[in-house]
Amino acid sequence: QAQLVESGGGSVQVGGSLRLSCGFSGYSLADYAMAWFRQAPGKEREGVAAITNGGSTLYVDSVKGRCTISLDNAKKTLYLLINNLKPEHTAMYSCAADSEGVSPGDWALKLIKEKAFRLWGPGTQVTVSS
Repeated sequence: QAQLVESGGGSVQVGGSLRLSCGFSGYSLADYAMAWFRQAPGKEREGVAAITNGGSTLYVDSVKGRCTISLDNAKKTLYLLINNLKPEHTAMYSCAADSEGVSPGDWALKLIKEKAFRLWGPGTQVTVSS
């Protein structure tokens, strides 16, 4: 059974960095696209970054230059490095996977939609304090 488990969240001060990890099992990476989402308190979940099984990456404009998504095939782990954290980045961060992922049309529009991903991890909390 395919599973995703995030780790690496925690409390960090403004300006700090975190590297979130998402371990996956039960499926072949070659068959799946993956993404990171976040949900801030009182807000809807939003896509942050996505990566295809071919290694192409996509970032929404609000995080471009601040986040880096990467994949370690050998370790079966997806990463999200977040730099220069601010209080507004406080959120539950979740990874997701799907056999198709972001559609070509949404990719061109830089839209990372929840409905494009069917497999989800439970999330890891990131809290940024000043």
